[in-house]
Amino acid sequence: MGGKPCIRGLRVTVGTILGLLASGHSRERILQAYPYLEADDIDEVLAYAAWRMEEREEQDAATTLNAQHQPGPGEFSNRA
Repeated sequence: MGGKPCIRGLRVTVGTILGLLASGHSRERILQAYPYLEADDIDEVLAYAAWRMEEREEQDAATTLNAQHQPGPGEFSNRA
């Protein structure tokens, strides 16, 4: 599916299910619309989204720290 994470190798992306949840669809309604999904699949979607957000926050924090670092005496700066 274009490099997007899918659920159990099915042709349903994590983003599709996450978007449905975010727009207010119930788990029951999603499972009716996608009868080949299981309740655990929705739990896994949420767990994956949480993991990605945590990973992104760590990357953002590292980028912020690197951008804020001012070279001290004797440190090389490649900033123009």
